[in-house]
Formats: sequence, structure tokens, C-alpha cells
Amino acid sequence: QVQLVESGGGLVQPGGSLRLSCAASRSIDSINAMGWYRQAPGKERELVAIITRGGSTNYGDSVKGRFTISRDNAKNQVYLQMNSLKLEDTAIYYCYTVTGWGAHWGQGTQVTVSS
Repeated sequence: QVQLVESGGGLVQPGGSLRLSCAASRSIDSINAMGWYRQAPGKERELVAIITRGGSTNYGDSVKGRFTISRDNAKNQVYLQMNSLKLEDTAIYYCYTVTGWGAHWGQGTQVTVSS
């Protein structure tokens, strides 16, 4: 069982950058998969990025080359560095993980890209 809390969202201009953080309530050393999903108004929730214990990553096609996921097990944190932001990146971003007790989601943090 793990609780997830996101932070770092906000308003940014196109081409700008943000770094999102996800704080876990327990050690993530034994948690294999952690990552980020997002949901824009009127659209389905979609995968942004996933990272495993071994450091393997997977990115959604729309963010490849612009976003980078990382994890710091000592701090029980997962990060999403977002560069070259576009209007289409506007969404609520959710931290995500799977454990032996199932899937877990954070409350979400709003990212708005606007001129």
C-alpha cells in the first residue's frame, strides 16, 4: 500500500519547462513500476511515462524527446521533467504505481500551457 502526492504543476508559456514531483508515503525500493499519466478536458487518460526499478523507461509517443522520467529511491520520489511544452500538453497529470495490492493514483496536479 502506498499514497502518492503530486506537486510542481502550474501555468507556463509554450516552449517553457516544468518539473513535476511525486512523493510516495513509503519506500519505493520494492515497487517495480512508477510513472505518470495525464488527462485533458474531454479526453481519455493517457500514458505519459513509466519507469521500473531497473531504470527501464517507456514514453507516450506525443512526449518522446521532450519529457524525461526519473526516480530517487532514497527520497521516495518520482519526477517528470517537461521541456518544450506545447498547448496540447495542458492536462491534469497523475502519479501512478502498481503494487501487489493493485494500482494507485495521486490526486493530480494541473499543468496549463498558454500564451
